[in-house]
Amino acid sequence: MFARDTAAAIAETAAEIGVEPAALLAIAEVESGGRTSARVAGRAEPLIRFEGHYFDRRLPAAKRAAARQAGLAAPRAGAVANPAGQAARWRLLARAAAIDRQAAYESVSWGIGQVMGAHWSWLGYASVEALVAEARSGPAGQVRLMARFIARAGLVPAIRRRDWAAFARRYNGPAYRKNRYDSRLAAAYRRHAATAGGAAPAPGGGAALLRRGDAGAAVRALQVALTAHGHPTAADGVFGPRTEAALRGFQKQAGLAVDGIAGPRTAAALARPAPAARLAARAWAGLRALCAGLVRRLARR
Repeated sequence: MFARDTAAAIAETAAEIGVEPAALLAIAEVESGGRTSARVAGRAEPLIRFEGHYFDRRLPAAKRAAARQAGLAAPRAGAVANPAGQAARWRLLARAAAIDRQAAYESVSWGIGQVMGAHWSWLGYASVEALVAEARSGPAGQVRLMARFIARAGLVPAIRRRDWAAFARRYNGPAYRKNRYDSRLAAAYRRHAATAGGAAPAPGGGAALLRRGDAGAAVRALQVALTAHGHPTAADGVFGPRTEAALRGFQKQAGLAVDGIAGPRTAAALARPAPAARLAARAWAGLRALCAGLVRRLARR
């Protein structure tokens, strides 16, 4: 399972591209196995996979011969085996980069979403180095890279429909059924959607529960709504004790069950105009009526 900050980054990015957090969590989990990094030479690095057949295609003839002789390139997919450990994979990448850095980086799948470096231009990065820098910046950068590929490939509608087969065919390739990629996505989605924060919508947008320990865009929306209703709390996207206290205060004021959990009734109450907004609306209506009266009086003179 992902750490809280990673789950929050996934939820926030899901909101940005318009998909359920549970869906993006499921994709990230199946792609990465729930891991975001490995310790390599004292630094947290994204998980990578080097593809020797990509490297083979990207090298000029002279370099290709040297890479093949070194066991780093081959015309057939899978002929260059990846070591089991990430540290060894990074050493493999370093050897390839010594032959041709750009071709080597383009021949790696990077981070949580396992996005190929070769897509850098198509995804709108200035260079493959820029794509790699995004992946190496941390889990949030890896999530942004994955989401950029999903959006650019036109896969958001498939995610919204929960058409995992259509998503898998484009994201994982035509052989996705061999690894049960679509069924694994469906299972991961169901699990995340069933948890308190997995598919949580913004207040008023659905029936999922939010409680202490949840994180992400839905929690941030809850915090903003609580503040608007006179129960201020930091909009940091983390449901901690202060958010719970603010929620309990709102529930007591609204005549709801005071349990510190944002369920459907609480969400519906938060979706109503805040008291300040209702007062402002009434004041504005009164001002308009006063102005209309003055106009009528002036017209009679």
